[in-house]
Amino acid sequence: MEFQMKDPVLIIGLGGAGCKLAINIKEKLGYDCLLVSHDARDLNHETSKILINTSPVLNPSAYLIRGVSFGVRGSIEEKMNGYSTIMIIANLAGKSGAALAPVVSQIGKESGKTVLSFGIMPFKFEKDRIFFSGVSLKRLKTNSDCTVIIDNDALLESNPDLTPDACNGITNSALLHVISTLKNSSLPLETSILSTSKDISDVETSLRDSIKMLYEDAAPNSIKSALMYVVGGNKVPVGVLNSMVNTISGIFGDDSTRVSMSVTAGERSKVVLLTSVEGETRFDKYDPLGFIPKENVLDWDEPDASVKIDLNLDQIE
Repeated sequence: MEFQMKDPVLIIGLGGAGCKLAINIKEKLGYDCLLVSHDARDLNHETSKILINTSPVLNPSAYLIRGVSFGVRGSIEEKMNGYSTIMIIANLAGKSGAALAPVVSQIGKESGKTVLSFGIMPFKFEKDRIFFSGVSLKRLKTNSDCTVIIDNDALLESNPDLTPDACNGITNSALLHVISTLKNSSLPLETSILSTSKDISDVETSLRDSIKMLYEDAAPNSIKSALMYVVGGNKVPVGVLNSMVNTISGIFGDDSTRVSMSVTAGERSKVVLLTSVEGETRFDKYDPLGFIPKENVLDWDEPDASVKIDLNLDQIE
């Protein structure tokens, strides 16, 4: 089974990076867009938006943001009406994105929508965000028909000379490229990992770097299919393209692993890999209790949250 987008499509951006990417997708592809965040600065754009108002708390926790978001579930569901596919772009490295991704994806699932989600994971040195992002990703995958994971940390480990901003820029560009081709391609109904490289002139070196980034997140024997996007491939000799496909097929080694290629025009050459995986990835270890099946967890139905309760209680001396 494969995931295929159906019109009309609504892009929902969650958190700072999610909102920026959603706006870029709207401007590039013309899809309708909804921005959701607790920070009004993320919503500074002329499009549909929902502010998760945590006032008067100045620095709300992710649990509080999630708790307040339950009050606007009806508004989010109303915005989804009339759309067949809901595409969620969630920055799981930020408080808003990690807090809202389980809630918004659950609304989409319960509304009978086809849900495609993209989760941006934190850098490893952001230790205070790893656990919460892992729990949010697990729920996002459960509520989505197809989930694509973008791991900036794997790119940074493969290219330690890059700055965090440069890593974000490279992976965001790769994500936009994949989304722009979805009208003409399909995705496996599984978890997929997006890996890429920085812009270099040699596509074979770019492929090597993309595979190295992939290996940071998943074992080769867990890969079930691979879609290779060769940006600028129209300028690459056919023999080199054929050699790249054979290289990937040989690395994965399993005859059941399907490898396909999409060649697109571009000023600079770069390889973007979208690989579907089964089994454990590094993200499953972000939540130490993640190995427990959800049917054995008492509080799985509703994600953890805290709520604001204003109680006018007299002080007792």
